[in-house]
Amino acid sequence: MRQQIAHIALVVRDYDEAIAFYTQKLQFKLVEDTELSATKRWVMVAPPGNSNTCLLLAKAATAEQTTRIGNQTGGRVFLFLYTNDIWRDYERMQNENIRFVRPPVKEEYGIVTVFEDLYGNLWDLIQPTNPNWSF
Repeated sequence: MRQQIAHIALVVRDYDEAIAFYTQKLQFKLVEDTELSATKRWVMVAPPGNSNTCLLLAKAATAEQTTRIGNQTGGRVFLFLYTNDIWRDYERMQNENIRFVRPPVKEEYGIVTVFEDLYGNLWDLIQPTNPNWSF
């Protein structure tokens, strides 16, 4: 059997502001932006170097969905982004005024820092130390 997670839905306030943040500040690539109706689009972004798992930017369509923007996991880290050079990415992201809630620290599994996306969702940025891990 072979399976993989294809997309992860991320509830956003506005498609265009979310696209701008992910493509300009995090340097993700815009994989798809298809209009489905006057109010709904199919928008997917992926980190540079990998498009196997995409974020599906899903605009909140109800009051209940709006309450989840920026807090899809009740304040826990929501997404985990691996990098091959944490110091390069940490410096670049600081220059983009991305808010870090925890500076880089060395852990048993690698170097990790925590940052917020434009809505306040928490992300781990991790440079793994496992030699078997690669892009």
